[in-house]
Amino acid sequence: MKKLDHVDKQILQILQEDGRIPYTEIAHQLGVSEGTIRSRITRLLQDGVFQFVIHPDPEKLGLHVQAIIGLTTKLGLQKSVAEELSKFSAVRFVGAFSGKHDLIIQACFHSNDELITFVNERLSQIEGIAAADVSLELKQYKDSFSFVQDDEVTLQ
Repeated sequence: MKKLDHVDKQILQILQEDGRIPYTEIAHQLGVSEGTIRSRITRLLQDGVFQFVIHPDPEKLGLHVQAIIGLTTKLGLQKSVAEELSKFSAVRFVGAFSGKHDLIIQACFHSNDELITFVNERLSQIEGIAAADVSLELKQYKDSFSFVQDDEVTLQ
């Protein structure tokens, strides 16, 4: 993979603001040709630097309960537990962590009852989960996939 340069980072920053912006507009903003933008975006996509995705609002989809669940796993079973958790449509994030919890998941549900069912009937059936610590999201202040910092890039 080629190292990202300033133009690559500028392209990423613009796309983070509006993933539907025409390549001609990006080219105009950066003072380069549309072909340059097209080839750079193609390379960034092929290198796996980013992907085009939609980011729906769970609340607007009727998923009113969002939970962060910290899991303690039995030694040697973390990976298999993570693979099982990844199969659930309600789970939108699974990550291995150091500290109190071996795995942390983020999951969205229509109701508290659905969350309780998930914990008591689904998680309890996964071999290797020793304990679960459920935290409900009360208010969301930020939910972003932006990793290119504004202070790293200055647009013309």
